[in-house]
Amino acid sequence: MNGPRTESGLTRQVPGRQVRRLGLDGVSRPVGRARDFTGAALAEWQWADPQTDDPDEQERAEDVLLVVSELVANAMTHGGGVRELTITLDGDTLVVGATDREPGLPTLHTPGDPTRPGGHGLQVVRRLSDQWGTTAHPTGKTVWARFDR
Repeated sequence: MNGPRTESGLTRQVPGRQVRRLGLDGVSRPVGRARDFTGAALAEWQWADPQTDDPDEQERAEDVLLVVSELVANAMTHGGGVRELTITLDGDTLVVGATDREPGLPTLHTPGDPTRPGGHGLQVVRRLSDQWGTTAHPTGKTVWARFDR
């Protein structure tokens, strides 16, 4: 088997590129559906499992799920509605992206009063992911976040 060694000295198989898409156009509870879909993919791919007893893996999974929640919620609030969630696993790199209907680029606001609701979504994405960005499309954009294992 080829792949990185784990702490126990065993070799861990590194998966090839895999992509999952979830259509969210017009569905009810898109944030909850996106979280459930992402959690299932993470567990199946053994990238991070929110139900594990390993606190590091649990934290990694919760970070991804929180970022997915923020991306989908922002697309609903500021992007004219979320159309699709995409999850891509390529080796040890995971990328999640929410596609919406608005071509305008998101704005990363300077953190304000942390006790006031709203305006913190992209700050959460920036802090929890290894990289984030936006890809423009003719009919909207995808805001994505990358996580490296």
